[in-house]
Amino acid sequence: MRLAVILAALILASCGSDAQKPLELRGNTMGTQFTVKIPRHDRALDETLLRPQLDALLQSVNQMMSTYIADSEISKFNSSEGVDWHLVSVEFCNSVEESLELSELTGGAFDITAAPLVNLWGFGPEVMSFKPPTREAIANVMQYVGYEKLRADCSQPAVRRLVEGLMLDMSAYGKGYAVDRMADWLSAMGIEDYLVEIGGELRVAGQNAADKPWAIGIEVPRAGVREPYTVVHVSDMALATSGDYRNFFEYEGVRYSHEIDVRTGRPVTHELAAVSIMDAQTARADALATGLLVMGPELGLELATSEDIAAMFLTRTDSGIEERVTPRFEEIRRRL
Repeated sequence: MRLAVILAALILASCGSDAQKPLELRGNTMGTQFTVKIPRHDRALDETLLRPQLDALLQSVNQMMSTYIADSEISKFNSSEGVDWHLVSVEFCNSVEESLELSELTGGAFDITAAPLVNLWGFGPEVMSFKPPTREAIANVMQYVGYEKLRADCSQPAVRRLVEGLMLDMSAYGKGYAVDRMADWLSAMGIEDYLVEIGGELRVAGQNAADKPWAIGIEVPRAGVREPYTVVHVSDMALATSGDYRNFFEYEGVRYSHEIDVRTGRPVTHELAAVSIMDAQTARADALATGLLVMGPELGLELATSEDIAAMFLTRTDSGIEERVTPRFEEIRRRL
């Protein structure tokens, strides 16, 4: 999932000592880029210490969740046969278990068993075909998808499919999960102020270099445009956005988004362009943004409001972008 978040410029405060020297790291991961910003830190903390640790964390998450790595945990499960229990790491099992809970919450709008459909529509590891599949092909693949056909038993730990052919795709959870892993490690190191971001999914702690909440821009949901729709100021919070305007193809005048509704087997067709979620955990925000986007502007907003989820919905209309937010989102926005 492509998330539409712009990081507002980090204002560097004047520093009178090495202890206040800002630190910024950037790199490539998960087919996108990551950024870590630490506005103040002890002089003993530098890139030579941080980068190897953070790179190792990112590599471990990739080795667990990337369908582009042949021997990753998820790839080994996807290539396995049968419906018996498949032993996995505790970390992977816990992630599958949480994903199933979020699938239940969203009525299947968020679903990590979407891999066969993702591949069929050309948004998976294979080269994109830029042509929609036939109805027969969709109907055939639909028998292999559905979170209710997946089980997790983390006392073993193990996962299993209830039907042959079921495969997993955790792309709408993995980047957020990696952000959480990095953020938790920084916190364990005693770092109180930081920003961690991967492909737009982010989590912040404390204050920025100006001793103020972090200023985060949420993009205008329009293809080919990189400008903020609005800016929110947050501390100790994760923010994730799911949109239908970055990863898509057009065929015979029809636009097909990578946001696929597992319940229908087809990309979403409503006018909800983007959903932004604020939560304590980035992985949960990442997954909920996808699920609520798939649900659409009415049902998504209804669920987010009833579950006290901090959510912003941006919908295309004839007169422009319509913004609707939940009471929880508005409360956080006004509080900070």
